[in-house]
Amino acid sequence: MSRVPRPAKINLGLIQASCSPDPEENLKNTLKLADRAAQQGAQIICTQELFRSQYFCQSENHKYFKLAEPIPGPSTEAFQKLAKKRQAVLIISLFEKRAAGVYHNTAAVIDADGSLLGIYRKMHIPDDPLYYEKFYFTPGDLGFRAWQTRYAKIGTLVCWDQWYPEGARLTALQGAQILFYPTAIGWHPAEKAEYGADQHGAWETIQRGHAVANGCYVAVANRVGLEKPSGGAGLEFWGQSFVAGTSGQILAKASAEKEEALIVEVDLEKLEVTRTHWPFFRDRRIDAYGDITKRFID
Repeated sequence: MSRVPRPAKINLGLIQASCSPDPEENLKNTLKLADRAAQQGAQIICTQELFRSQYFCQSENHKYFKLAEPIPGPSTEAFQKLAKKRQAVLIISLFEKRAAGVYHNTAAVIDADGSLLGIYRKMHIPDDPLYYEKFYFTPGDLGFRAWQTRYAKIGTLVCWDQWYPEGARLTALQGAQILFYPTAIGWHPAEKAEYGADQHGAWETIQRGHAVANGCYVAVANRVGLEKPSGGAGLEFWGQSFVAGTSGQILAKASAEKEEALIVEVDLEKLEVTRTHWPFFRDRRIDAYGDITKRFID
């Protein structure tokens, strides 16, 4: 039985939304935006991080554990139906309840036939002012993963993972042609004037660097809006979801303030061209990298 050839050019869809305090409203809104993206031609669609709620990690509060859900569960079931209806691959970011006391920040990957291909559990968990994720999330224990979907081989990491080249490399080495990063990142309003441009520039640059170093596409979906689930000044999410090409160039970028579905065409044949002209995989000195597993080299 011959295989149907996969298209070289495909459309990615990044869902950039603002979130309300109502999880059901957020689910409906994200489903609507994903459906719209699919109708506009997106074949692989990624949500922002933890799209079902406002970013609750701004405080340590046990009540927020009620937001978690199992996988498979209500959200995966809803998106599996959408995937099958629109023949689209979906990457959805969820607060996973694995067991009592064991919760993860998890991305579920759904193929275009509606099947749940698998999950990735966020490996790097931050603990910074207003990003108190260690209180909620157990570090991932599935490692870095890649999946062959109908349209491309993809990998997904989540937000804080984006600062670590090791995660991008290990995912790309499994054949991932596109790295997706569901994200929730923004400014402390009081710091924006002084540090905002540098913070955003560093965030964008490191991920463009992953595209360069691995000769692959990088797609980042971030949320927008000012959120104050715990009171105080809150966080101003900076949006600007983007797709970087195989040489790190910005192919398209969403706005800093508007809710939108960003649709971007990518050409998978460019991976072969980039990786043969810039043969970083060929020239890796894997015999000399043993110390990378050490915390620090004294």
